[in-house]
Amino acid sequence: MNRLRLGLIVGASDEPRRSFEKVAEVGIPTCQLSCTAEKMVDSLNPTKIRRAADEAGIEISSFFLLFEGQKFNLKDGPATMGFIPERYREERLVLAKRFSDMVRDMGVNSITSHVGFIPDDPRDPLYIGFLDVMKEYAEYCAKNGQIFCFETGQELPSTLKRTILDVGTDNLGINLDPANLILYGMANPLDAVEIFGKYVRGMHAKDGLWPNRDEDLGTEVPLGEGKVNFRLLIPRLKEKGFNGPITIEREITGPQQKIDILKAKEILEPML
Repeated sequence: MNRLRLGLIVGASDEPRRSFEKVAEVGIPTCQLSCTAEKMVDSLNPTKIRRAADEAGIEISSFFLLFEGQKFNLKDGPATMGFIPERYREERLVLAKRFSDMVRDMGVNSITSHVGFIPDDPRDPLYIGFLDVMKEYAEYCAKNGQIFCFETGQELPSTLKRTILDVGTDNLGINLDPANLILYGMANPLDAVEIFGKYVRGMHAKDGLWPNRDEDLGTEVPLGEGKVNFRLLIPRLKEKGFNGPITIEREITGPQQKIDILKAKEILEPML
Protein backbone atom coordinates (compact mmCIF):
# COMPACT_ATOMS: atom_id res chain seq x y z
CA MET A 1 0.00 0.00 0.00
CA ASN A 2 1.33 3.42 -1.00
CA ARG A 3 2.10 5.96 1.70
CA LEU A 4 -0.37 8.78 2.06
CA ARG A 5 0.68 12.37 1.43
CA LEU A 6 0.25 15.32 3.73
CA GLY A 7 -1.39 18.60 2.88
CA LEU A 8 -2.04 21.95 4.54
CA ILE A 9 -5.12 24.13 4.26
CA VAL A 10 -4.30 27.78 3.59
CA GLY A 11 -6.28 30.85 2.64
CA ALA A 12 -6.22 32.15 -0.92
CA SER A 13 -5.46 35.80 -1.48
CA ASP A 14 -4.70 38.22 -4.29
CA GLU A 15 -1.02 37.54 -3.52
CA PRO A 16 -1.05 33.72 -3.82
CA ARG A 17 2.72 33.27 -3.75
CA ARG A 18 2.71 33.76 0.03
CA SER A 19 0.09 31.05 0.55
CA PHE A 20 2.17 28.45 -1.27
CA GLU A 21 5.38 29.58 0.44
CA LYS A 22 3.68 28.87 3.76
CA VAL A 23 3.07 25.27 2.62
CA ALA A 24 6.59 24.84 1.26
CA GLU A 25 8.16 26.24 4.44
CA VAL A 26 6.84 23.31 6.48
CA GLY A 27 7.87 20.71 3.90
CA ILE A 28 4.37 19.64 2.83
CA PRO A 29 3.69 18.78 -0.84
CA THR A 30 -0.05 19.49 -1.22
CA CYS A 31 -2.60 22.01 -0.05
CA GLN A 32 -6.25 22.87 0.01
CA LEU A 33 -6.89 26.51 -0.79
CA SER A 34 -9.80 28.23 0.93
CA CYS A 35 -11.75 31.43 0.36
CA THR A 36 -15.29 32.77 0.03
CA ALA A 37 -17.02 32.62 -3.32
CA GLU A 38 -17.52 36.37 -3.06
CA LYS A 39 -13.79 36.97 -2.74
CA MET A 40 -12.99 34.54 -5.51
CA VAL A 41 -15.18 36.20 -8.11
CA ASP A 42 -14.42 39.76 -7.03
CA SER A 43 -10.64 39.77 -6.64
CA LEU A 44 -8.78 36.54 -7.43
CA ASN A 45 -6.96 35.64 -10.63
CA PRO A 46 -6.94 31.93 -11.57
CA THR A 47 -3.90 32.26 -13.83
CA LYS A 48 -1.90 33.97 -11.10
CA ILE A 49 -2.83 31.30 -8.56
CA ARG A 50 -1.94 28.46 -10.94
CA ARG A 51 1.43 30.03 -11.75
CA ALA A 52 2.25 30.58 -8.08
CA ALA A 53 1.43 26.95 -7.25
CA ASP A 54 3.60 25.66 -10.08
CA GLU A 55 6.52 27.89 -9.13
CA ALA A 56 6.34 26.66 -5.51
CA GLY A 57 5.97 23.01 -6.56
CA ILE A 58 2.77 22.61 -4.52
CA GLU A 59 -0.20 20.52 -5.68
CA ILE A 60 -3.66 21.99 -5.03
CA SER A 61 -5.69 18.95 -4.00
CA SER A 62 -8.99 20.80 -3.59
CA PHE A 63 -10.44 24.30 -3.29
CA PHE A 64 -12.58 24.93 -0.22
CA LEU A 65 -15.71 26.94 -0.97
CA LEU A 66 -16.99 29.33 1.69
CA PHE A 67 -19.65 32.03 1.68
CA GLU A 68 -19.74 35.36 3.49
CA GLY A 69 -21.99 35.56 6.53
CA GLN A 70 -21.67 31.94 7.61
CA LYS A 71 -21.49 31.16 11.34
CA PHE A 72 -19.62 28.02 12.31
CA ASN A 73 -21.50 27.05 15.45
CA LEU A 74 -24.60 25.18 16.58
CA LYS A 75 -26.56 28.32 17.50
CA ASP A 76 -26.33 30.46 14.36
CA GLY A 77 -25.06 27.92 11.86
CA PRO A 78 -28.35 26.34 10.77
CA ALA A 79 -29.68 29.70 9.55
CA THR A 80 -26.49 30.81 7.78
CA MET A 81 -24.56 27.83 6.41
CA GLY A 82 -24.35 26.69 2.82
CA PHE A 83 -27.35 25.86 0.63
CA ILE A 84 -29.73 24.77 3.39
CA PRO A 85 -31.23 28.19 4.33
CA GLU A 86 -33.74 29.08 1.61
CA ARG A 87 -32.97 32.81 1.72
CA TYR A 88 -29.40 32.25 0.44
CA ARG A 89 -29.83 29.44 -2.08
CA GLU A 90 -30.36 31.34 -5.32
CA GLU A 91 -27.56 33.85 -4.77
CA ARG A 92 -25.11 31.25 -3.49
CA LEU A 93 -25.78 28.84 -6.34
CA VAL A 94 -24.85 31.55 -8.84
CA LEU A 95 -21.70 32.36 -6.88
CA ALA A 96 -20.79 28.69 -6.48
CA LYS A 97 -21.03 28.11 -10.24
CA ARG A 98 -18.70 31.03 -10.92
CA PHE A 99 -16.38 29.64 -8.24
CA SER A 100 -16.39 26.28 -10.02
CA ASP A 101 -15.51 27.92 -13.32
CA MET A 102 -12.56 29.76 -11.82
CA VAL A 103 -11.31 26.63 -10.06
CA ARG A 104 -11.57 24.80 -13.39
CA ASP A 105 -9.43 27.52 -14.96
CA MET A 106 -6.74 26.72 -12.35
CA GLY A 107 -6.77 23.07 -13.41
CA VAL A 108 -8.15 21.93 -10.02
CA ASN A 109 -10.64 19.05 -10.21
CA SER A 110 -12.03 19.07 -6.66
CA ILE A 111 -14.23 21.45 -4.67
CA THR A 112 -14.96 20.96 -0.95
CA SER A 113 -17.56 22.75 1.15
CA HIS A 114 -19.93 22.70 4.10
CA VAL A 115 -23.37 22.61 2.47
CA GLY A 116 -25.15 23.44 5.72
CA PHE A 117 -26.92 21.67 8.57
CA ILE A 118 -28.66 18.94 6.55
CA PRO A 119 -32.00 17.95 8.14
CA ASP A 120 -32.22 14.41 9.45
CA ASP A 121 -35.81 14.06 8.26
CA PRO A 122 -35.84 13.30 4.50
CA ARG A 123 -39.40 14.69 4.32
CA ASP A 124 -38.37 18.08 5.71
CA PRO A 125 -39.20 20.78 3.09
CA LEU A 126 -35.77 22.33 3.70
CA TYR A 127 -34.15 19.04 2.69
CA ILE A 128 -36.35 18.52 -0.36
CA GLY A 129 -35.62 22.02 -1.68
CA PHE A 130 -31.94 21.69 -0.89
CA LEU A 131 -31.67 18.47 -2.93
CA ASP A 132 -32.68 20.27 -6.13
CA VAL A 133 -30.03 22.96 -5.58
CA MET A 134 -27.36 20.45 -4.59
CA LYS A 135 -28.00 18.27 -7.62
CA GLU A 136 -27.83 21.27 -9.94
CA TYR A 137 -24.49 22.30 -8.45
CA ALA A 138 -23.08 18.76 -8.47
CA GLU A 139 -23.99 18.43 -12.14
CA TYR A 140 -22.37 21.79 -12.87
CA CYS A 141 -19.16 20.67 -11.18
CA ALA A 142 -19.26 17.45 -13.19
CA LYS A 143 -19.42 19.43 -16.44
CA ASN A 144 -16.27 21.21 -15.26
CA GLY A 145 -14.57 17.85 -14.64
CA GLN A 146 -14.75 18.26 -10.86
CA ILE A 147 -15.76 16.14 -7.91
CA PHE A 148 -17.61 17.79 -5.05
CA CYS A 149 -16.69 16.74 -1.51
CA PHE A 150 -19.01 17.37 1.42
CA GLU A 151 -17.14 18.61 4.49
CA THR A 152 -18.31 16.69 7.54
CA GLY A 153 -19.50 17.80 10.94
CA GLN A 154 -22.74 19.73 10.76
CA GLU A 155 -24.96 16.68 10.24
CA LEU A 156 -25.10 13.04 11.27
CA PRO A 157 -22.91 10.78 9.11
CA SER A 158 -25.96 8.68 8.22
CA THR A 159 -27.74 11.83 7.03
CA LEU A 160 -24.79 12.83 4.85
CA LYS A 161 -24.53 9.34 3.35
CA ARG A 162 -28.27 9.46 2.54
CA THR A 163 -27.80 12.86 0.93
CA ILE A 164 -25.11 11.56 -1.41
CA LEU A 165 -27.39 8.73 -2.49
CA ASP A 166 -30.38 11.06 -2.89
CA VAL A 167 -28.47 13.59 -5.01
CA GLY A 168 -27.37 10.66 -7.11
CA THR A 169 -24.58 12.09 -9.25
CA ASP A 170 -21.38 10.08 -9.58
CA ASN A 171 -18.97 12.92 -8.75
CA LEU A 172 -19.68 13.20 -5.01
CA GLY A 173 -17.33 12.41 -2.16
CA ILE A 174 -16.59 13.29 1.44
CA ASN A 175 -13.85 15.36 3.01
CA LEU A 176 -13.66 13.76 6.44
CA ASP A 177 -13.00 16.28 9.19
CA PRO A 178 -12.91 14.07 12.30
CA ALA A 179 -12.56 17.04 14.62
CA ASN A 180 -15.71 18.65 13.21
CA LEU A 181 -17.69 15.52 14.01
CA ILE A 182 -16.61 16.03 17.61
CA LEU A 183 -16.86 19.84 17.72
CA TYR A 184 -20.49 19.74 16.53
CA GLY A 185 -21.27 16.75 18.76
CA MET A 186 -22.34 14.57 15.83
CA ALA A 187 -20.36 11.32 15.89
CA ASN A 188 -17.28 9.38 16.87
CA PRO A 189 -14.98 9.65 13.82
CA LEU A 190 -14.26 5.91 13.83
CA ASP A 191 -17.97 5.14 13.54
CA ALA A 192 -18.33 7.73 10.78
CA VAL A 193 -15.67 6.00 8.68
CA GLU A 194 -17.72 2.80 8.78
CA ILE A 195 -20.72 4.71 7.40
CA PHE A 196 -18.86 6.77 4.80
CA GLY A 197 -16.59 4.00 3.51
CA LYS A 198 -15.50 4.48 -0.10
CA TYR A 199 -16.84 8.04 -0.29
CA VAL A 200 -13.97 9.55 1.72
CA ARG A 201 -11.77 11.38 -0.80
CA GLY A 202 -9.95 13.78 1.51
CA MET A 203 -9.33 14.31 5.20
CA HIS A 204 -8.58 17.21 7.53
CA ALA A 205 -6.08 16.44 10.26
CA LYS A 206 -7.55 18.52 13.05
CA ASP A 207 -8.33 17.71 16.68
CA GLY A 208 -11.00 18.82 19.10
CA LEU A 209 -12.97 18.34 22.30
CA TRP A 210 -16.67 17.59 22.63
CA PRO A 211 -18.98 20.53 23.41
CA ASN A 212 -20.52 20.81 26.86
CA ARG A 213 -24.28 21.14 27.26
CA ASP A 214 -24.23 24.95 27.23
CA GLU A 215 -21.64 25.45 24.46
CA ASP A 216 -22.39 26.42 20.85
CA LEU A 217 -19.37 24.44 19.63
CA GLY A 218 -16.64 22.22 21.02
CA THR A 219 -13.03 23.39 21.31
CA GLU A 220 -10.39 22.94 18.63
CA VAL A 221 -7.02 21.96 20.12
CA PRO A 222 -3.58 21.05 18.75
CA LEU A 223 -3.46 17.68 17.05
CA GLY A 224 -2.82 14.98 19.61
CA GLU A 225 -4.50 16.86 22.46
CA GLY A 226 -8.10 16.14 21.55
CA LYS A 227 -10.45 13.20 21.16
CA VAL A 228 -9.59 12.13 17.61
CA ASN A 229 -7.73 8.83 17.69
CA PHE A 230 -5.58 9.20 14.59
CA ARG A 231 -3.65 5.99 15.29
CA LEU A 232 -6.85 4.01 14.81
CA LEU A 233 -8.54 6.33 12.32
CA ILE A 234 -5.88 6.39 9.59
CA PRO A 235 -5.47 2.58 9.30
CA ARG A 236 -9.24 2.23 9.18
CA LEU A 237 -9.44 4.74 6.35
CA LYS A 238 -6.75 2.86 4.46
CA GLU A 239 -8.75 -0.34 4.84
CA LYS A 240 -11.65 1.41 3.11
CA GLY A 241 -9.42 2.34 0.16
CA PHE A 242 -8.58 5.91 1.15
CA ASN A 243 -5.44 7.21 -0.58
CA GLY A 244 -5.23 10.76 0.71
CA PRO A 245 -4.22 13.42 1.04
CA ILE A 246 -4.36 14.13 4.77
CA THR A 247 -4.60 17.91 5.06
CA ILE A 248 -3.50 19.55 8.29
CA GLU A 249 -5.81 22.30 9.54
CA ARG A 250 -5.15 24.52 12.55
CA GLU A 251 -7.72 27.27 13.00
CA ILE A 252 -5.63 29.85 14.81
CA THR A 253 -3.32 32.61 13.61
CA GLY A 254 0.12 33.85 14.61
CA PRO A 255 3.38 32.06 15.40
CA GLN A 256 1.69 29.30 17.40
CA GLN A 257 -0.12 28.10 14.28
CA LYS A 258 3.14 27.13 12.58
CA ILE A 259 4.39 25.43 15.77
CA ASP A 260 1.21 23.36 15.93
CA ILE A 261 1.37 22.51 12.22
CA LEU A 262 4.92 21.20 12.56
CA LYS A 263 3.92 19.17 15.61
CA ALA A 264 0.97 17.71 13.71
CA LYS A 265 3.27 16.78 10.84
CA GLU A 266 5.63 15.04 13.26
CA ILE A 267 2.76 13.03 14.77
CA LEU A 268 1.20 12.08 11.45
CA GLU A 269 4.24 11.13 9.35
CA PRO A 270 4.80 7.71 10.99
CA MET A 271 1.14 6.83 10.27
CA LEU A 272 1.21 7.58 6.56
